[in-house]
Amino acid sequence: MGYNTPMNFYHTIETALQSHDIDTKERLCADLLKYCSTNETVSQPQKPALLFDTPSYAPLCMIVHPRELPARKHFDTTEGLATLVHAVTHIEFSAIDLALDAVYRFPAMPQRFKLDWLVVAEDEIRHFRMLHGILEALGYSYGDLPVHQGLFDASMHTAGDVLDRMAVIPRHYEAGGLDVNPQIVKKLLNQAKNPTVAAIIEALNTIEQEEITHVRKGDYWFRWLCEQRGLEPAETFKEILSRYALHRHKPHMNIPARKAAGFACEELLSLGARECD
Repeated sequence: MGYNTPMNFYHTIETALQSHDIDTKERLCADLLKYCSTNETVSQPQKPALLFDTPSYAPLCMIVHPRELPARKHFDTTEGLATLVHAVTHIEFSAIDLALDAVYRFPAMPQRFKLDWLVVAEDEIRHFRMLHGILEALGYSYGDLPVHQGLFDASMHTAGDVLDRMAVIPRHYEAGGLDVNPQIVKKLLNQAKNPTVAAIIEALNTIEQEEITHVRKGDYWFRWLCEQRGLEPAETFKEILSRYALHRHKPHMNIPARKAAGFACEELLSLGARECD
């Protein structure tokens, strides 16, 4: 593809979003990022963004209600480890589409917004591949176990307002991932001499550090939008969480990671943190 010629940017994102093939997503994401990096502006889409009925991974995975998912326990067994790694692999696959969808659905946002989320999409593709390699070493593949579509549903529910999207996806769900990650690693540490478990721990630690930058980008754009609209960020965030019936209390809040991602102690305490300094 020639990058000095017009590219149907939004059609390409739409194709990437609807594809269940990770190679296609990776190739198209690289095309999109290169085009966006070498052109000062991206022309507006020729048609409104689609509201998708099903997530891109539907051809690969059996989608069930969260209550029907296998429990993540028995990490001393291959099956237990595979259940854990498959769940995190699914989150990373979902996160690829969440990042692409932010670019696709909100074309009026600045060029930096598009670049930020295309970079995030590339990171999530790398995370997916890293985890999928571990999953294959355990004798499994993505799609072998059932999944839920909670993140996809959240993206469609917030399709009408980029402020809601930045609040719900990066600042709520992805920040929640920062809270959960250390808890998982803690449960695995007593088996760290197992090479596969050591690889899982290393992958989770890498992902946590890189996800901090993703949440920070969401925090930046959330605050930027609040400033544009004359809104107070902390109260606006709580109002959005309440409107979407999302719980604020985080019993195991990862304070250092959330602070690094842009949250202030005052807000963290109001969201349920026991202490923050």
